[in-house]
Amino acid sequence: MRLPILVLTKEWKKVQTSIFILIIAGFFGRNCVAQNSPPDRSISVMFYNVENLFDAENDPVTEDDEFCPGGMRNWNNYRLKVKLNQISKVVMAANGFEPPVIIGLCEVENRHVLERLLSQTPLGRFNYRIVHKNSPDKRGIDVAMLYRADKLVPLRYKYHPLIDGGGDTLSSREILESSFGTANDTLHVLVNHWPSRYRGQAETESDRLLAATQLRNVVESIYRKEPKAKIIILGDFNDQPDNASLKNGLNAVVTDHPEQEGELVNLSAQWKPKGTLKHQQSWQIFDQIIVSDFLLSGEKLSCTPADTHIVEFPFLFEEDSRWGGKRLFRTYRGYRYTGGFSDHLPVVLRIHTIN
Repeated sequence: MRLPILVLTKEWKKVQTSIFILIIAGFFGRNCVAQNSPPDRSISVMFYNVENLFDAENDPVTEDDEFCPGGMRNWNNYRLKVKLNQISKVVMAANGFEPPVIIGLCEVENRHVLERLLSQTPLGRFNYRIVHKNSPDKRGIDVAMLYRADKLVPLRYKYHPLIDGGGDTLSSREILESSFGTANDTLHVLVNHWPSRYRGQAETESDRLLAATQLRNVVESIYRKEPKAKIIILGDFNDQPDNASLKNGLNAVVTDHPEQEGELVNLSAQWKPKGTLKHQQSWQIFDQIIVSDFLLSGEKLSCTPADTHIVEFPFLFEEDSRWGGKRLFRTYRGYRYTGGFSDHLPVVLRIHTIN
């Protein structure tokens, strides 16, 4: 009975020796690769139209009555808490293992709701800071930004109102311009929520062309200070990539031309036939990511069109009994409270950083 045990023991020692050799070889092999290849630490950037993130208090200056207790939607603190938890769920899952470093937001009523988002949900663990300013929008909805202070150094931010040819300020959301220092470069992020199509696409096109022109002016001002600036433009543009505001007003192109420096490249044009919101049977790309070509060809900070995507988790959808397929799971369906997420899908960009 003892002989088989000896044989098995000898064989097991051989197996142990082989495993040990493989582990050592793997260890040194990984070290060699690590020494030859610089570490790649990515920065994830997200944009999300959170659809009517209102508090439950009446603001006498803005038209927020329907989102007050006793208003047409019977909005209250409990429903706000559910909404904040839903947003937190999306943000926590959007980038895989950890939340995005930068989050551009729109349809946010005020700083208070953002403070509650960070204090009453799991997002509070990630050292986010808030950039927010009340806009001239009649309903009181604004663009805002969250950024992780442990990952980035804020350098400056500025809000740009939309001013027409007569010098009057439009009752619309402003353009948020912000700049951040990374471990090895500077990143400029512009967050937008352009005028809606509420009165019709053709009737409101001039407002979006105005927004596009002013955004282009902001980009040019950045280039004057930093000729090879790495710029990210995020937003709900209420237009698609091939509409005049983006093609002609902003001069965003679909494909980068290496011989022409300073182009703005719309990375979202590739997403068709998918979209970020649904109108009847049609999916549309209103939420987009546009970058300067210096980010596509960058050494310290860089990205490719493949580094962008629409966030499409199953829990963001529900069955569309009227038009077929899926539709977005919203907070309200008409005036009926459903407890969902938003009428827009988030979009994400991953930027690679090489030290």
